[in-house]
Amino acid sequence: MLSQDDVFAELGIGPAWRLREVAPAAALAAPGLPLSAHASPLTTWDALTEAIAHCTACKLSGTRTQGVLGVGDRHADWLIVGEAPGADEDEQGEPFVGQAGKLLDAMLAAIDLQRGSKVYLTNVLKSRPPGNRDPEPDEIAACRPYLLAQIELIQPRLILALGRFAAQTLLETDETIGHLRGRVHAFRKVPVVVTYHPAYLLRNLPDKARAWEDLCLARRTFNSLTPES
Repeated sequence: MLSQDDVFAELGIGPAWRLREVAPAAALAAPGLPLSAHASPLTTWDALTEAIAHCTACKLSGTRTQGVLGVGDRHADWLIVGEAPGADEDEQGEPFVGQAGKLLDAMLAAIDLQRGSKVYLTNVLKSRPPGNRDPEPDEIAACRPYLLAQIELIQPRLILALGRFAAQTLLETDETIGHLRGRVHAFRKVPVVVTYHPAYLLRNLPDKARAWEDLCLARRTFNSLTPES
């Protein structure tokens, strides 16, 4: 099991960054409609699992190995949303595996969370784009009902959006990660914190410090929602 020092070393966080405070969270965006107002016919996990397994709503159904629903606690407080399955995820049927998955596990451990315990992991797209290319608008539109159904079923207390496509899909914006991170947004009354995708961080090590700031913001925001904290 990783020690706390191991976790911070994995994240590339030195002592100064561990103690650094970030700006207070901005107020949540104006509340939108409750989740139940957008209820999907996919009202059970069995129905959702079956629908994703046999989905042909976009061209990715012809190139994927399998649909990747998600994994974790189905009554999670934290919903982690990434962009799309990669090669490992497509093969194993689980999001966030491989090196990016290991880094995500370290990121979660740094704020006292772990995969499968009050955490659910999923992606905007449920099928892998060929060559791990960027998701296309029609593919995002085809998968959006599945993501909405997952949010409806889980009823998370906080959403952590990893990467540009996750953030832009949830917040319905074309703003960049640089403009979206560092403040708290809302998706139908659920607070949303935006940060970089672990796969991006593996290629851009200096941004790990910014990701740590985002994780601190997410933890503080969640604690503010939980009186016993």
